[in-house]
Amino acid sequence: MAMKVRTIRRHIREGFKNIYRNGWMTIASIGAVTMTLMLVGVFIALILNLNQMANKIEQDVEMKVFIELTADDEDIKILGEEIEEIPEVDSLTFSSNTDELHDLVEGLGDEGHSWLLLEDDNPLNHAYIVRAIDPKETEKVATSIEGLENVEKVNFGKDVVKLLFKFNSYARNIGIVLVIGLLLTAIFLISNTIKLTIMARSTEIGIMKLVGATNGFIRWPFFIEGMLLGILGAVVPITTILVGYLYVENNLSVQTAFSFVDLLPYNPFAWQLSLMLLLLGIIIGVWGSVMSVRKFLKV
Repeated sequence: MAMKVRTIRRHIREGFKNIYRNGWMTIASIGAVTMTLMLVGVFIALILNLNQMANKIEQDVEMKVFIELTADDEDIKILGEEIEEIPEVDSLTFSSNTDELHDLVEGLGDEGHSWLLLEDDNPLNHAYIVRAIDPKETEKVATSIEGLENVEKVNFGKDVVKLLFKFNSYARNIGIVLVIGLLLTAIFLISNTIKLTIMARSTEIGIMKLVGATNGFIRWPFFIEGMLLGILGAVVPITTILVGYLYVENNLSVQTAFSFVDLLPYNPFAWQLSLMLLLLGIIIGVWGSVMSVRKFLKV
């Protein structure tokens, strides 16, 4: 047991020494990790927040069911009950013709005030505002409602909704592919950078092999070194993202006029992303070191 503890301490000590000994190669490796994780971190934050906004836009998709003018209160009540019985319906809100008139006036701004003259003899329809459990089921729900009695028409912007869902689907898929591609590129670049560091010590590895050192004994200091390179390379990206995301969240929430522009909350998102970058840095550093040292262990 004591031997194992001393061996572990030796590996950790050698790992730290290697970081110091390699000088500029260490700086190059850390720089490669830093730049790559910065790109990965910013891109992941961007993709996840765009996905959040896309989800919010989708959740805001609703349909307006205009009720026939000839329908009385009992007919309106029965229609509401029939709509609620549709399995895909999530919520149902009644909007009287008075509410519809006020919405129209508010939407038209100064030009809408003339419509208030019609308040006593309101020509607008009563309506139900309906949301589907799954926004993608909006068209299906609308088709079901159109077949009910006392429904004049259902308005949900069919073409716009289809285009929205198609765009969001493409954006998500492209984002996933780009993130995966960026990560694979990062691993390749950093692995090659670390490989250059290890190549400079190929003679040292060869000597250790000739005097009887096992592959595990030689590999562990490089394992520790790779982990340290990953951690050190993740410090700047994590700090930048924590500060930058907090700044963007505080300023964007004040300046934006669009309700769908809603960033993921700083806590826990920024911390989760930072932990992800730290783990990615460690994985990339360790993988790069272990894979690079393999060829030099064959003596």
